[in-house]
Order: sequence, then C-alpha cells, then structure tokens
Amino acid sequence: MGKRDDLIAQYAEDLRQKCGMEPDMDLLTKVTIGCGPAIYNADASTVAASQPAELETVKNNFLIKKLALEDGPALMDAINSVIETYGRSERNKYRAVVYYMLVKHFGKEAHYA
Repeated sequence: MGKRDDLIAQYAEDLRQKCGMEPDMDLLTKVTIGCGPAIYNADASTVAASQPAELETVKNNFLIKKLALEDGPALMDAINSVIETYGRSERNKYRAVVYYMLVKHFGKEAHYA
C-alpha cells in the first residue's frame, strides 16, 4: 500500500470510530484524491475548526467553488454540524474526512462519480 492508501484507511477509521458512520470507500477515495497534495502536508491536511477564517475557506473553496453550492447560512450550519459530529475536542480533524461528510450532508456524491 502507498502513502495515500494508508491515509485513506486512517480517514475511514476516523469515520467509523469518531463519527459513527460506515464510509463509502469509493467516495472517500475520490474525495481524498480531490484534496490533492494537501493530504501530505501536516498543516493543510487538517481543518482548524476553532479558526473562523479556516471555516470560511472550507465554505468558499470547497462548498461554493468545488461543489457549486449557493452561499447562505445553511453552508456554515453544515460545516458546524460536521465539526460537531467529528468532535470539537478532537485535535486532528482531517480535511478529507470533513469534506467527505459535507459531500454526504449535501447529497453531492454524484459530483465524484
């Protein structure tokens, strides 16, 4: 297994253990690949949920630009809901896991088909 495969396995484990959901491995793989080289960078691979600017970046760069969602309060509500599911006290919130849960939340799986 390569480094990306190891990371995907780690993300799947986070979804099972910390988020209480069984991951769709095909979708998780595609979301992870969509994150690009950021998954290999310690800082970029996680979402700093306590920083409002970071959450705005997730909203603007992922939900609006990537998933083509309309801006509105529902986007930030969804981000906060995902962060709550992951656990606010959880130190490492992996970007690929957060994005995966947002894709599922908005029913945008077809975006990665």
